[in-house]
Amino acid sequence: MKMRQSLNQFESAFEQNKVLEQRRREQLRQRAANRSRERRVVRSQQEGKVRFSVLAVCLTATVGVVTVAMFEALTLLMT
Repeated sequence: MKMRQSLNQFESAFEQNKVLEQRRREQLRQRAANRSRERRVVRSQQEGKVRFSVLAVCLTATVGVVTVAMFEALTLLMT
């Protein structure tokens, strides 16, 4: 009788540990997915900042070149 009770206790403890392990693994999987998503968002924001900076520099350079070209053309027309 004690042997069966001991075996039943062992089986129930094993089942409880199994359920706890499954929950823990699922939580770890979820945390890893969240970290991955967060890294992807941060990387995307950084790339966006770099692209915006390059665009701003290109527009500024274009404005400078066009301004110089216009004044050069104007001086050619005036002479």
